[in-house]
Amino acid sequence: MASEPEFEQAYKELVSTLEHSTLFQKNPEYKKALEVVSIPERIIQFRVTWENDKGECCVNRGYRVQFNSALGPYKGGLRFHPTVNLSVLKFLGFEQIFKNALTGLNMGGGKGGSDFDPKGKSDNEIRKFCVAFMRELSKHIGADTDVPAGDIGVSGREIGWLFGTYRAERNKWEGVLTGKGGSWGGSLIRPEATGYGLVYYVEHMIQYASGGKESFKGKKVAISGSGNVAQYAALKVIELGGTVVSLSDSKGALIATDEKGFTPELIGNIAELKVARKALNDLENHSFKYIDGVRPWKEVGKIDVALPCATQNEVSGDEAAALIEAGAKFIAEGSNMGCTQEAIDTFEAHRKEKKGESIWYAPGKAANAGGVAVSGLEMAQNSARLRWTSEEVDEKLKGIMKACFENCLETAKEYITPTEGEFPSLVSGANVAGFKKVAAAMKDQGDWW
Repeated sequence: MASEPEFEQAYKELVSTLEHSTLFQKNPEYKKALEVVSIPERIIQFRVTWENDKGECCVNRGYRVQFNSALGPYKGGLRFHPTVNLSVLKFLGFEQIFKNALTGLNMGGGKGGSDFDPKGKSDNEIRKFCVAFMRELSKHIGADTDVPAGDIGVSGREIGWLFGTYRAERNKWEGVLTGKGGSWGGSLIRPEATGYGLVYYVEHMIQYASGGKESFKGKKVAISGSGNVAQYAALKVIELGGTVVSLSDSKGALIATDEKGFTPELIGNIAELKVARKALNDLENHSFKYIDGVRPWKEVGKIDVALPCATQNEVSGDEAAALIEAGAKFIAEGSNMGCTQEAIDTFEAHRKEKKGESIWYAPGKAANAGGVAVSGLEMAQNSARLRWTSEEVDEKLKGIMKACFENCLETAKEYITPTEGEFPSLVSGANVAGFKKVAAAMKDQGDWW
């Protein structure tokens, strides 16, 4: 079998947690469930041929990993990026199984995409690619089978082209994609949901750690990335009284140089840059400095909270140590598998050693579940042919993130007994809680016995 480093990392991280819990001691039969759940139910790979603006035939690889449907239709994004391969998609789909389980909604796990690179392509070329991609993918998805969403390289515009192609190919209108336009089946606050949900989750961490005495008010928060997740996490932090001191892109980090940090107006300017496909170093403003070739973690000075919101493995072991040195007390992933295993080990060791003074780390499968949670709410609205207000969706999102945090917390207490004064391990709680729910459903349905 070809090496699949990203998937192997995600699998080993889950296995390590389960083996260090009391789950297998109490339920040894779950080892068979682990063996079964680690193999996708189905992998679909196909070619995508399309015509560029010069009239030339171009070809890319398309994929859909339908990993697990025990809890509901496969659910997970589509990624268009040159780094897309089966290892990346298997890792993302594997994580998605347990993330979706933690939302409490009826969704299975999957992921898909293509090694197509939208950068440097015209709008017409991207549209043509989307049409060609969906012509093949439409044979394998449906509202009760597999419901993709957007991801890197797939925004609301691409979702529109993909949905239009599906509707034409299948001659039916159904909630087959989430992240749709508001006037044709999309949910309000879907673009904001991952960032908002991340901040809601961390708010519960802060409140629990402080005995209800603290919140984001007065906290300094370092954020990486500058896409939807980072932007809306930053805006929600500011709304709750925190100060955002960094954002970043693939070329470098943007560090605030005054006590006010980033303002909503500046974040709006960054959003405009992203739409125009420009880099952060094109931004003109004197309230920050742009540092080429770095991530923000060693550049931000004293902080209270760190939120990686860019991509996988964006916090190394050295950077985790730097965050501890910077005084960070809470770190939570807005990105999927944002921390390397070395970084996680560093945070978890510090949590155990320092007890009440420690960093408290939350994994992406729990902390960034708000995005897929609102995708699930979009599916529910489509099925019922109705539309909820922003306030209704936001209240449901808050409830889902609260329940997710409490589930991780209580499961950690049950299966990984903390010593007195030690924060429960949220990464262990998330892994055990998500795995248990999926494994139990699979057993009920005869997938293992």
